[in-house]
Amino acid sequence: MSGILVVEDQGDIANLVRMHVEMLGHRVQCCDTLAFARRALAADDWDLLVLDLSLPDGDGLELCRELRLENASLPILMLTARATEHDRVQGLETGADDYLSKPFGVLELQARVRALLRRAALAETGGDERPIEIPPLRVDPARRAVCRDGSTMELTATEFDLLLFLARRPGVVFSRQQLLSEVWGYHHQGYEHTVNSHVNRLRAKIEADPARPRLIRTVWGVGYKLEAEA
Repeated sequence: MSGILVVEDQGDIANLVRMHVEMLGHRVQCCDTLAFARRALAADDWDLLVLDLSLPDGDGLELCRELRLENASLPILMLTARATEHDRVQGLETGADDYLSKPFGVLELQARVRALLRRAALAETGGDERPIEIPPLRVDPARRAVCRDGSTMELTATEFDLLLFLARRPGVVFSRQQLLSEVWGYHHQGYEHTVNSHVNRLRAKIEADPARPRLIRTVWGVGYKLEAEA
């Protein structure tokens, strides 16, 4: 049973999320303020955070930024009425692993929760796989660690999963929809911005010059591939 913390100030939505996530067999606690959420995060270990943005005592983006400085591995699903592409990109670039706009379908919510928890579980039981060398990167699946020229890179769980997927298939071009399916674990159309945002965040961390990427290459009209730095 996984522990899921839901930060949502609208009681009807919080209860809806709680009911349908508990139907998956998980333990759920709901918080209606950032202060309450911070206390809950400090008091317990959580497997997933479902986070609204517009809260009575601040913006959920603040909490997301804090957590990414403290705990890069905690999966974060933003669940918010902010539905523009700019809002989604901002949320993902702040460190969210996924972003679901209100109003939402409960089946899609359950699918997103299952996908995030499944990826987190696979990360914990990844086995003793040998590190992958994509110069100047060294990707270590067993330790969930990435180094560039000997320096460790701090990646979120989703950023690591995306990089590892590409590193296992160097030179192979994947469409955004393929990456969404293989890395995120769902098949909905129209969420390519999720892939784009995570690629941009990865480039900002692993590329010598993110504006001129030499590791994660864009193949225009197709998608992305990972190659050794030329």
